[in-house]
Amino acid sequence: MPFFDPQPVPHGGLHAAATERNRDPILEVLRAVLPPTGLVLEIASGTGQHVAYFAPALPALRWQPSDPSSAHLESIRAWSAASGADNIASPLLLDVERAPWSVVHADAVLSINMVHIAPWTAAEALFRGAAGILPAAGVLYLYGPFKRGGQHTAPSNQRFDERLRDEDPRWGVRDLDELAVLATSVGFEPGEIMAMPANNLSLVYRRAPPG
Repeated sequence: MPFFDPQPVPHGGLHAAATERNRDPILEVLRAVLPPTGLVLEIASGTGQHVAYFAPALPALRWQPSDPSSAHLESIRAWSAASGADNIASPLLLDVERAPWSVVHADAVLSINMVHIAPWTAAEALFRGAAGILPAAGVLYLYGPFKRGGQHTAPSNQRFDERLRDEDPRWGVRDLDELAVLATSVGFEPGEIMAMPANNLSLVYRRAPPG
């Protein structure tokens, strides 16, 4: 039996089944690592299912979804409205590689399942942009499949990586060591790594204090 209860898809909303499988484990981590109040910027919100689930569960936070796709923006609006939450802002058209970002400050930045379905330059832009808007100790949270020491952590991740690269050679499952180098180069402390279901990981980076 699945541990989740599928939500009805609202009119105008897109649906990703994986969201219903991963939302509760992610929410458990977010409860522990996000600040008690403030603004959470979600990068590449996709269908909008995640923000529509997290916002009601963490009502003291303000949530700012974003995405570079107009179709996704419509879906985010639909899911946000269906959630009934009043702490979700209207979604922003935001491409991480187009600087400066339209958000100039956030207390946390969230990016779920993005860095492997985008060029490496998008990962670089994500860390650089997040570093520019987060305060000291501000959280950058990533979720998805990752390599360790250049090796896949499961055969299923390797097959997924191969499918991604067949679709676009610039895409692919990223290595934790490369992300660590990128993170420290723009002012983040070494990331905290948490095992998640289905061979995924949660990565929590905190903005280093100035000086």
